[in-house]
Amino acid sequence: MYEFVRSEGIYLYDEEDKAYIDLISGIAVNNIGHCNPDVIKAIKGQVDKYSHQMVYGEYVVHPQVELAKTLTQYLPSNLQSFYFLNSGSEAIEGAMKLVKKYTGRSKIVAMRNAYHGSTSGSLSMMSDEYYSGAFKPLLPNIYFMDYNDLDSVDTIDKSTAAVFIEPIQAEIGYLPATHEFLKAIREKCNKTGTLLVFDEIQTGIGRTGKLFAFEHYDIIPDVLVSAKALGGGMPIGAFISSSEIMKSIEDNPILGHITTFGGHPVCCAAGNAAIKYIYKHELLNSISKKEDLFRALLVHPKIKKISGIGLMLSIELDNFEEVERTMKRCIDRGVIVDWFLYNTNCLRISPPLIITKTEIQTVCKTILESLD
Repeated sequence: MYEFVRSEGIYLYDEEDKAYIDLISGIAVNNIGHCNPDVIKAIKGQVDKYSHQMVYGEYVVHPQVELAKTLTQYLPSNLQSFYFLNSGSEAIEGAMKLVKKYTGRSKIVAMRNAYHGSTSGSLSMMSDEYYSGAFKPLLPNIYFMDYNDLDSVDTIDKSTAAVFIEPIQAEIGYLPATHEFLKAIREKCNKTGTLLVFDEIQTGIGRTGKLFAFEHYDIIPDVLVSAKALGGGMPIGAFISSSEIMKSIEDNPILGHITTFGGHPVCCAAGNAAIKYIYKHELLNSISKKEDLFRALLVHPKIKKISGIGLMLSIELDNFEEVERTMKRCIDRGVIVDWFLYNTNCLRISPPLIITKTEIQTVCKTILESLD
């Protein structure tokens, strides 16, 4: 068991001041590093003004407005209406309610081996009975498609409210969707009046080299879900859509979706600073080169395959025993890596976007030494 007492940039420090490189960013949260000075300044500045106030819409919460205003600059015209919450799971729950209310339908299609969260609604979209079976009954009328299987697109029909999909399926080992698959889903949704929901909780906020992964595919969802790195290290989530779709939860019933702390002013101030930092320092422009460097350096007889896009990479080994041994050897050498929920043969690599060429060389050397 390790205890870290402080952090800075890509490093965590223990009680003896030993430095550890965080190669997983707190699971894709600390995209601009730990204790980023711009984020810290924004947090302290907001705390000096006010922290919590009622967020049901009666008052203007300025940090919410500013975060939404910043994001709208980089989002398409149909993704300009925001509902801020506390986490990714909550944002998924809100999106599930939204699509049912707008379409008047109850059927939801999700992907096998997807992970959308651990609350009852999001858990209902988890196909693996090992993780969901103990918590039944869950939500009815959930259907599953096979990821990247064009034949399974016929699961979508005119009774379907929405399709929920990660453009890069995270917990199976950072598996990107094919362009053909997403295009077929988009076309089928258009034909059947079904909403397309992209879960970009882990892929978003620059991790793939774009602010959101859907930009790689030139396919725009009807609803976008974000969290994790959105808060710059603070807890936040959001579902984003058009004003037309969002208006469906305004009434009947009144306050169709409510939250006490969602869009907390301090979290929104931190998130706004984080987004601005990414563009101020042009971090997105360097991600593909950093990915190339990881792929070039991580060559070893025990590495079977590397998958993913940008700085969300999966290193496939022979078995979980090898993964577990390598993880322990890495952390003993000061590098933190992790595994995946559905693919225990793989090591997770998702460092802060600010990682440098020299630091990539260092961690790759450590990983190769640990494999040896």
